[in-house]
Amino acid sequence: MRRWIKDPLAILTGDTAGANSAGANSGGGAERGIVVEGGRIVELVGRGQEPAAPVDAVFDASRHVVLPGLVNTHHHFFQTLTRAHPDAINKELFPWLQALYPVWSRLTPEGFRLATRLALTELLMSGCTAASDHHYLFPDGLESAMDIQVEEATALGMRMTVTRGSMNLSAKDGGLPPDSVVQDEDTILSDCERVLSRYHDTSEGGLIRVALAPCAPFTVTKRLMTDSVGLAERFDCRLHTHLGETHDEDAYCLAHYGCRPVEYLEELGWMNERVWLAHGIHFNDDEVERLGSHRVGVSHCPTSNMVLASGQCRTKELEAMGAPVGLGVDGSASNDSSNLMEGVRHALMINRLTYGSGAVTHFDALRWATEGSARCLGRDDIGAIAVGKQADLAMYTLDELRFSGAGDPLAALVLCGAHKADRVMLAGEWKVEDGMPVGIDVERLRVEHGTAAKRFLEAL
Repeated sequence: MRRWIKDPLAILTGDTAGANSAGANSGGGAERGIVVEGGRIVELVGRGQEPAAPVDAVFDASRHVVLPGLVNTHHHFFQTLTRAHPDAINKELFPWLQALYPVWSRLTPEGFRLATRLALTELLMSGCTAASDHHYLFPDGLESAMDIQVEEATALGMRMTVTRGSMNLSAKDGGLPPDSVVQDEDTILSDCERVLSRYHDTSEGGLIRVALAPCAPFTVTKRLMTDSVGLAERFDCRLHTHLGETHDEDAYCLAHYGCRPVEYLEELGWMNERVWLAHGIHFNDDEVERLGSHRVGVSHCPTSNMVLASGQCRTKELEAMGAPVGLGVDGSASNDSSNLMEGVRHALMINRLTYGSGAVTHFDALRWATEGSARCLGRDDIGAIAVGKQADLAMYTLDELRFSGAGDPLAALVLCGAHKADRVMLAGEWKVEDGMPVGIDVERLRVEHGTAAKRFLEAL
């Protein structure tokens, strides 16, 4: 079927890398919309034009601002079960983790499935069409966590980079997590290979890809980090970890390894373009330059960074040095939501506070959530509205009171606080219609998830 998304109120197309509000392309020869066929974008229809060939269906987009589907580069789906948990609020990262690890150790497969389903649905409703989840918690009974996530993403029809996370240093080894949620190196590496062999799809438009994601320098051994590099090269997959999130992490690396986190990363063979890092806040000038020269990506998580007061990511310097910068919502116990469109606004605000109101625009924030995020995940088939790209679209209306009086539709999405897509298309198929996910009973999901979450409050 050839479908014409006709006459949008505004559309974000073209390469906005490095652009500001004067240089970015907000029409890009697609003022009359786009034509979708076979799951891809096959034509941009310019001002005063009609589609080059007959179409089978027309969608009137005159009320809609059209963006590429948003791409989330860092999350912890299981944490939707412990939002605003009384044991963890008003704490910085390390105390926050120490408070929640014992709670998370009670995670069950049933609870994890509901947490995954809710997080994916929440992301989708915000306009996100591709997501990465960093799952590193494996208490007894949750060995099939990756299989559960693939099943849930596939059922929803959403793109997902399933990151097989890991921890093998517990409290008895000088790490933070309790013994009950870590695994030994051989178990981890064996399952990494299993998950890669079974699910990793590098084909154009593939829904499921796999990345390997040792949790952080203070929760894994050197061998696990280096062996993960070997598996990534063998299976052509991405690598992910937390790095540079807090000053406590710097102190830990200096005390245990005699170097700063970036130097440690380089020692382990992780300084290459397969890698994207979560947070990446506390880098000095030399480290920013080294990361950029190796094209190491950074997932900027503005909401979580502000909630935990971790610091401010050096987004502009990283991009200037060549490092891809994407956006992540991070865990729903440090956000406390799974809404990437809200994250776009937060990214704009915290970066304006960092660099100045004229140095960071809504185009920058939108670019991080689309093109930049796609680069972090190693995908060149999504993240932009262009001929040949996958037909992944997020479409928003400006009908709410919050948008009344707005003059620039694209800027209004960010400045006025859009948080819910009216329509979402993924590979040419509607996944959200009239603000609701297709085929998902949201009310039932809320009840089932809320019931599962209650068990994490039982010990209070």
